[in-house]
Amino acid sequence: MNKKTTLKLNKDFKRLYFKGKSVVHPLIVTYAIKNRLGRNRIGITVTKKIGKAVCRNRCKRIIRAAFDEVNPSAAQGWDFVFVARMKTPTAKSSDLVPVLQKQIQNLTSPENWKKDSGSKNKKYPKKAAKPKKNPAVSDR
Repeated sequence: MNKKTTLKLNKDFKRLYFKGKSVVHPLIVTYAIKNRLGRNRIGITVTKKIGKAVCRNRCKRIIRAAFDEVNPSAAQGWDFVFVARMKTPTAKSSDLVPVLQKQIQNLTSPENWKKDSGSKNKKYPKKAAKPKKNPAVSDR
């Protein structure tokens, strides 16, 4: 895998989290959005809740290995972010391959990307307005 095929900037990850579609599985969560490059790029996220550095690096290695098997048959021109879950460290890359195939096929299908009329803006959720005090009423 070339260095150019990975996502490294925080803005790229945020773009996928807020504008992309996602699919959840007990082993992995996948986010996807179309890019204009004609090749697939990936980013991998593993939190400290998963374990120490050795465990987190193992998660990244098995996700990368599973994606390398799936990528040739996947649709090109997409950005993917894979988020490891609690069961990921105990899995093997061969366990992740069918999961990734199904998730990528689901995310890259055209019917999944039709415009939703009732889509909500996840980027900036609205805060509840505080009730205003009436200056005419005193507390005396």
